[in-house]
Amino acid sequence: MQIIEGQVAAPEAKVAIIVARFNHFINDSLVEGAVDALKRIGQVADENIVIIKVPGAYEIPLTAKAVAESKQYDAIVALGTVIRGSTAHFDYVAGESSSGLLSTSLDYSIPVGFGILTTENIEQAIERAGTKAGNKGAEAALTALEMYNTLKRIKG
Repeated sequence: MQIIEGQVAAPEAKVAIIVARFNHFINDSLVEGAVDALKRIGQVADENIVIIKVPGAYEIPLTAKAVAESKQYDAIVALGTVIRGSTAHFDYVAGESSSGLLSTSLDYSIPVGFGILTTENIEQAIERAGTKAGNKGAEAALTALEMYNTLKRIKG
């Protein structure tokens, strides 16, 4: 029996981190976690990491598609924060961001680490950006690297 399972170390990987400026006080912590994980655990060279800032979470999928189309990167890490409010805006932004990123990943066979927080309140977002619940930016980065290595092994 053969088991294919990716590792997270990928020193040669070129990674694009796409981050929303909206809710930057939370997203900055997600970026710090992602960059730290990529460099320290994934062993990705500093020059192989690019950070792309966009207005909000809704703009992340279009940017991810452009990154994938460029064929300059091996993996994408999508970071942002969508906090539920009193309108349906949350449902549209969260749902469409998720759907758009999945489409990009499938259409271009590129790993996309999903680090867009979808929370009920600001406290939950803060917890997921590096306090009680860990740093979801770091988790998204490591997921992207592991999938990069897994796909590389499958493709031989």
